[in-house]
Amino acid sequence: MKLSRTILILLASSSMAPAQTASGRPPDSTSNTPAQSQPATPSPPALQAELDRLQKFAPDAAQVVTDLHIDRWKTNPVSRSAAQANADAIYRNLTAALPHLVEAARAAPDDVGAEFRVYRSVVALYEVLGALTDASRLSGQRSQYDQLSALLETLKSIRRNLGNDLEELTASAQTQLNQLRGEVKDQQQQLAGAQKAAAEAQQQVLLAEAELAKKNAPKKKTAAKKPAATASSSSANSASSNTSAQTSSAAGTPKQ
Repeated sequence: MKLSRTILILLASSSMAPAQTASGRPPDSTSNTPAQSQPATPSPPALQAELDRLQKFAPDAAQVVTDLHIDRWKTNPVSRSAAQANADAIYRNLTAALPHLVEAARAAPDDVGAEFRVYRSVVALYEVLGALTDASRLSGQRSQYDQLSALLETLKSIRRNLGNDLEELTASAQTQLNQLRGEVKDQQQQLAGAQKAAAEAQQQVLLAEAELAKKNAPKKKTAAKKPAATASSSSANSASSNTSAQTSSAAGTPKQ
């Protein structure tokens, strides 16, 4: 009866071991906070401000580039052709690529990739606009150079601010990623401990069952042997009876 109670206790402990290991563990003050309790990463206010600046900058800069009339510049055909190619590339970026990138980043303010695509487009635009500004200083009118220089300074400020925002957003995302990795590692360790405890409990159950089966196994019956003294006693009694009979016979026989 005692062994049966032991088996029942072991069975109960084996079924409860994973839950107790995973949920019954005391909270660790150094453990990471679950991802569900973490507040969502706030959208950097500066990011929205720079997107607004870009949205206003694009049509203004496109109009300035259109009004350059590079074909009237006093320079050689090769330089004029190179300047026109840069102006065309800037216009396409300002009217086609950049507006879509700005809208995508505005729709997903926490998306590092969306902001990075805007930043990369701004960097490329700044380089080409800088080359066109230098060309206007040498071959264009003074007013054209002043307009392009003002656009270049505005774009430089936007590029710097976007770079800072992107750095902050990347750092925040990396922090959350590190926390998630720590939580996954802690959960894996808890699961491994629970599996080990369950395996040990199962082994104890199997040992207890084997011991119980061994004790309850039926014992083999052996045939009872008659003691040898009984046979000897019977022989002695038989011999005694024969002797007594012979004596009685001899005593009853008449003498000659």
